[in-house]
Amino acid sequence: MTLRTRILKLHPAALVLGSFLLVIWIGTLLLKLPFSTNTGHISWIDALFTATSAVCVTGLVVVDTGGFFSVFGQCVILVLIQIGGLGLMTISVVLFQWIGRSISIRHRMAMQDLFSHTPRADIFQMVKSIILLTAGAEIIGGMILTLHWSREMPLLQAAYTGMFHAVSAFCNAGFALFSDSMMRYSGDLLLNATVCGLIVIGGIGFPVFYDLQCWGKFRKRQRCRLSIQTKTVLLTTLLLIVSGASMFAFLEQLPLTEGQSTWHRILTPLFQSITCRTAGFNTVDIVSLKSATLAMMIFLMFFGASPGSCGGGVKTTTLALLAVFTVSRLRRQRRVNLFKKSIPRETVTRSVSLVLVSTGIIGFVLFMILVGNAVDAHPFNDGQGDFLKFLFETVSAFGTVGLSMGVTPALSTWGKCWIIAMMIIGRVGVLTFSYILVGTGSVNGIEHSEENLMIG
Repeated sequence: MTLRTRILKLHPAALVLGSFLLVIWIGTLLLKLPFSTNTGHISWIDALFTATSAVCVTGLVVVDTGGFFSVFGQCVILVLIQIGGLGLMTISVVLFQWIGRSISIRHRMAMQDLFSHTPRADIFQMVKSIILLTAGAEIIGGMILTLHWSREMPLLQAAYTGMFHAVSAFCNAGFALFSDSMMRYSGDLLLNATVCGLIVIGGIGFPVFYDLQCWGKFRKRQRCRLSIQTKTVLLTTLLLIVSGASMFAFLEQLPLTEGQSTWHRILTPLFQSITCRTAGFNTVDIVSLKSATLAMMIFLMFFGASPGSCGGGVKTTTLALLAVFTVSRLRRQRRVNLFKKSIPRETVTRSVSLVLVSTGIIGFVLFMILVGNAVDAHPFNDGQGDFLKFLFETVSAFGTVGLSMGVTPALSTWGKCWIIAMMIIGRVGVLTFSYILVGTGSVNGIEHSEENLMIG
């Protein structure tokens, strides 16, 4: 059996995972090249960690991106971010169509799993729209950021800096060329608005924008309604942004009001609420935040972005479905209803399972990192104070967020390997891994006589 035949027989979920692992390995080799770094050397684990963080659009770093890597190395990271944000499968489908090659049924199924909740005939038209949206958003965002940075650096450097951060923001990667991320621009309206806009557009999900595009195009000529997916994503995203910003402003009230302008007091909570969902940029020092604020951010990072987007996490639709499911059960209703539509029971069950499995994975990885920290002479080994730092780091990796309390650079090889695994799981998705391990077919199992059990 040839290699091509074996690849064609792979399950679409395995195909998606394999494409990410392939790009990560190629990126690792490129970052290991002597001219990728200013010093001419980077360890294998750090190169692997950086490549994984870029492809998984996470943004966790073990070295300073702007200071440690050369321009070539930064460009490699930028390409990895772009491929990771769109997915190698998406790019390959567009290239195949461009050169007139046919697309295999497994490629078609992989696209279906990535970008659509129901089978649809126009999946390739959706992929084209995704490419156009990405190019348009990144070019416009890059031009605005170039205008911003042209005030403090030469035009060519400003254009490079602007495009790098535009791609990083749209793909929800969080890689920055500045050692303090965006902290020096915490009160700049133009930069904050542009970066926040790119993050929201990239994290809201490509299917949502395609649905909005079709609705705007056909609603006057024929009856066309927004899908439940679109309505749920838009409403949940708005609620999370507003509630997150409000909670941040309330919890960090004193630091925000001490000698800061009105714009600064508005932009800082809003930026943190948006970025801690999936992006990883920050305009405040994360370590200086209160424990209650960090707990809120962990919650937002856990659920992350929306399905079919550049971000990771359990997804906003899962949070919405769990909330409605809980309310319906308290009211003793048999079905879960959203926007006058009933959600399939299998979808509800999968959402509950997804949260439980994700929580279990985070707990297991956190425990393994803490075990490694306990046996090593770790610089952060200060007893019980480690727990919140490593929990924040683990959830940040799972949600492909990239926010950090400063622990990542000092992680041992053991800890870095676990964080790498979390970034891959968070980007590819827990459900995708479950499809690879157990398949997609339903198994009835053995059915016995019923007996009740006390709960609660």
